[in-house]
Amino acid sequence: MLKHCGEFHIALKHLQLALLYTNPSTYSELQVKFQIAHLYEVQNKHKAAKDGYEFLLNEKNISLELKADVYRQLGWMYHCVECLGEKKEREASALSFLQKSIEADPKSGQSLYLLGRCFAGINKVHDAFLAYRNSVEKSEGNADTWCSIGVLYQQQNQPTDALQAYICAVQLDKDHKAAWTNLGILYESCGQLRDAYACYLNATKQISFQKTSIFRRKQAIRMKKDPIGLSKGLSQRIKFLEVQLSQAPLPSITSKRRQLCSIEEAWNLPISLEMNSRQQQTAQMLPRQIKQSPIQGPPPPYPHSQLSQSPIPAKRIKEDSPIQQELIQQNIQTSQLNQNLLNISETLGQRNLNAMPEGNKVSEQSVVDTFDDISNDIYKQNENIKLERLSQDAISSNLSEDSKHNEYNGSPDSEFSTNFKIQMDSKQLMAAVKLLPVDEPPVHCTVLQVNAPPPSPPDCPPQKLTRDQLLPPTPSVHLENKKNAFSPQLQEFCLKHPIAVVRGLAGALKLDLGLFSTKTLVEANPDHSVEVRTQVHQSPDENWDTSQGKRVWACISHRSHTTIAKYAQYQASSFQDSLKPILPQDESDKGFPGSQAMSDSDSKDSVSNSNIVLKRKKHKINSKMLRFGTNVDLSDERKWKPQLTELQKLPAFARVISAANMLSHVGHVILGMNTVQLYMKVPGSRTPGHQENNNFCSININIGPGDCEWFAVPDAYWGGVHNLCEKNNISYLHGSWWPVLEDLYKENIPVYRFIQKPGDLVWVNAGCVHWVQSVGWCNNIAWNVGPLTARQYSLAIERYEWNKLQAFKSIVPMVHLSWNLARNIKVSDTKLFELIKMCLLQTLKNVLHIQEYVKSKGVEIRFNGRGKNEASHYCGQCEVEVFNVLFIKEQEKRHVVHCLSCALKLSPSLQGIVCLEEYRLSELQRVYDSFTLHRTQGLAYTQ
Repeated sequence: MLKHCGEFHIALKHLQLALLYTNPSTYSELQVKFQIAHLYEVQNKHKAAKDGYEFLLNEKNISLELKADVYRQLGWMYHCVECLGEKKEREASALSFLQKSIEADPKSGQSLYLLGRCFAGINKVHDAFLAYRNSVEKSEGNADTWCSIGVLYQQQNQPTDALQAYICAVQLDKDHKAAWTNLGILYESCGQLRDAYACYLNATKQISFQKTSIFRRKQAIRMKKDPIGLSKGLSQRIKFLEVQLSQAPLPSITSKRRQLCSIEEAWNLPISLEMNSRQQQTAQMLPRQIKQSPIQGPPPPYPHSQLSQSPIPAKRIKEDSPIQQELIQQNIQTSQLNQNLLNISETLGQRNLNAMPEGNKVSEQSVVDTFDDISNDIYKQNENIKLERLSQDAISSNLSEDSKHNEYNGSPDSEFSTNFKIQMDSKQLMAAVKLLPVDEPPVHCTVLQVNAPPPSPPDCPPQKLTRDQLLPPTPSVHLENKKNAFSPQLQEFCLKHPIAVVRGLAGALKLDLGLFSTKTLVEANPDHSVEVRTQVHQSPDENWDTSQGKRVWACISHRSHTTIAKYAQYQASSFQDSLKPILPQDESDKGFPGSQAMSDSDSKDSVSNSNIVLKRKKHKINSKMLRFGTNVDLSDERKWKPQLTELQKLPAFARVISAANMLSHVGHVILGMNTVQLYMKVPGSRTPGHQENNNFCSININIGPGDCEWFAVPDAYWGGVHNLCEKNNISYLHGSWWPVLEDLYKENIPVYRFIQKPGDLVWVNAGCVHWVQSVGWCNNIAWNVGPLTARQYSLAIERYEWNKLQAFKSIVPMVHLSWNLARNIKVSDTKLFELIKMCLLQTLKNVLHIQEYVKSKGVEIRFNGRGKNEASHYCGQCEVEVFNVLFIKEQEKRHVVHCLSCALKLSPSLQGIVCLEEYRLSELQRVYDSFTLHRTQGLAYTQ
């Protein structure tokens, strides 16, 4: 139950407890382990799921039934999950596993159905039909198989056969929204709008029905996860067709012949003998298995009783438009498949309706009456139809094979989300938004591509690495002169590697690194604030737990504050102490100062003094404490003008401020990202493992005089590092961690390891995981940059969306930044343009929808505007970025910004909340419409 409700963490906890339960139970230990593996699968933790399934297959006492289930899950994973290998190899493995599943349980119609899906995916139409046929013949033959058969026929341009298959699906299961939706698409592509309208309406009725039916609890839970996505898309389509049908002329006897029979005619075609016998079996089983059997009833769209009373004959419109004719012609050219494949399209036998409970007939009838009232009223209008053209691409991409298999592929249906596309101008967008419902608040805005699944940590690349490949050489280049530093090849070199070292940069550019020395800093601003991290001094490739005496990932670090002058004293005295003779171990223990430093910390992860002493005595590990001066802000030009001016000598791609740097277009300061930060270090100072904020690139220059040691993992493997953090009970985003190298190597994760010397620049590319430890006494300066590339922007918005899911604040306001990019630059890279335009589309759509919703609540939206260099706004409750429409609530004598969702939690009617607007709608429309693909040669952008 918890798994189906999406409470994965709690579900896992209970399943793990079940493994400890020794008394007899309905589930065996292996069945519980199967449920745990499936739990990992539905969370998209594919490697863990795969390992769990393979473990079960190695068990000697596994039952044939469970073995069939395991093979089926593995087969479908290999079919769907790209990270499990190359597509050709995956498909071969998928077919092999599914065939083994069928061997273990020959009666499994589900495995046969999925085998057909796999064959269809590699265009083996003949084999797909045979698998579907065999699935239908099994006792559990269901509507999903017929829906997939319909999709296959539709893709083969056989609309009549597709129609019959879809009809079989909805007669077996009248609540099958995917079949109703696909049937609507089929009718609309053939220009039969009234039938399409009926099917779409039925799909939405079934969505509503599923939410309340006690016989559909599993489907209701699934629909709860996506309560708006599909139904909203269908609602938009229904409203569009209502408008078109309201302008249609009365049907005429002279109308052109329809390509497909109408929905009521198709419903009343005789059904094949095999379908008839199957329904008789269902009717016999109904008293015993009423909760599992599909409920039959009169045809939902057009019951005969209603048609006989209607004065409107079921004929087509008098004249088809040229677009309709073209669409019809495209589908008239059907090609018959080999009749030996499948005899589904033979004459269908009479279906049996006697098993239908009388009470349920009434409830279904009421749904139908509502539809007929609407459709007959619409058909009395007398104007020409304006048919919106559906391209064949849109049709094929919108075909939904089976929404009931989300537990396998993890992607919700969203057949009509393509109604909003970047080719729309602002007026078309506004018109489309006005069709959206305002009875419910707008769904949470995403800036990802339409149909993109929620971001999640990726599985590591599947190829097994050798020991040498696990320790790759670090990409590095040595600069000899200024010309090398400003060559475009240097930027290209940095952008194509996960991490790169540019050696000799300071010498080539004649950078005065002395401006960033501790001595100069003290002379310039001695009282400037320094954040201090108190840490345990350890070897760079080790991280010991001081209480348990073992290597761990948790990185102990306690925060305090001091000034540059005081830290300079500590840094100097630390160096002086290193020159003194080393005392014997017993004496050094007596004089160990670290315990006092630890007792000053109020952090929850503090280590007690007794633990430290125990650790030293037991393992003879030097647990000397050190203080790391971090995050020294150098953003104030009045204080640090000489230092900031010196950095202008850098090439444009590495500068703090540059037209080619996305972060220069934010319009306000983001400390440490589009400003310089300085780090003051003694030996052993650690920057724990992390990816840069929102996956932006970073620049780090070692001022010296000592070295720093770096560790880095390519961005393709960050999901593996994330999983190891979870395994060690540490939050990847919120926690402080120092990876154990052996753990990474065991998980096939490569690690770059190198020394950064004074004057070296380290380029950390987008998404690279890295951690750093100083070898000697040194200072470092660092900042972030955002190259104007599609890869950088894509990784930034993916992390922006994943941060929302993890309740982690994105300090780069990607929506605000995207609108500024649209104002400031011209983009000629097609991929980058599409990504930014999609962000503009999604956010403008959300702004318009929120405004419509707020107005429907009777709340006034006041224009507030934005001040110069005003920072972006974040919700005071959930810390997501709030763009343009701000909801203000006074809390503790402060005016706090909220997003719509949090504002509604405070006041469902929005009473007592002030709604402010930052930009005029006309301005957003102008920016949106003006942002077009810039055609140039050579340059990827112009200012």
